[in-house]
Amino acid sequence: MGRIYMIVLALCSVILSVSVVEGNIDVTPKGVDKWYKELRHKKEKVTKLRFFLHEKGSSGDNQTAYLVAQSNISFTSPSNFGLVSMIDDILRKGAAPDSQIVGRTQGLMGSSSMEETSLIMALTFVFTTGKYNGSSISFLGRNPLANNYREIPIVGGSGYFRLARGIITTRTITLDIPTLRVIAEYKLLVFHY
Repeated sequence: MGRIYMIVLALCSVILSVSVVEGNIDVTPKGVDKWYKELRHKKEKVTKLRFFLHEKGSSGDNQTAYLVAQSNISFTSPSNFGLVSMIDDILRKGAAPDSQIVGRTQGLMGSSSMEETSLIMALTFVFTTGKYNGSSISFLGRNPLANNYREIPIVGGSGYFRLARGIITTRTITLDIPTLRVIAEYKLLVFHY
């Protein structure tokens, strides 16, 4: 019994140490302090990224967006003002539904204009594979869906993208109203350390 206990304890220690150091980036308070002290010697980097958000809003298998709130005028307003959704969309390298998954887009968005179809978005790209695994990029801004290209500010990041700032340019590739499927292209210009 004691031997099994020691093995379980050793495995838990390994799991905890792996979860604290995500993708070679120490996220412990001590690790962040060390990183910050060395920051003045670091040069700011610029990273350009491109990927595709795949969303499925209709009910059924693999739904990734859920309506969580509405106003008393949401369904009579021409812009669905006041609808709020939580999302956990898939990020892929390409627009094809079978292209490689690079992460998830998680957060909330709501219909924010009474006059046009526009969203306020508070979302985070969470990378789950590759070089940026365990890192994230957060953005907050307005997304006027009627415009071909929209610009949204990057307001932060974690892991590889600590102290991130920058610009996202997005456009809708596919919008299928009956199934509420959306594919949107995201191009990022990220400044980080």
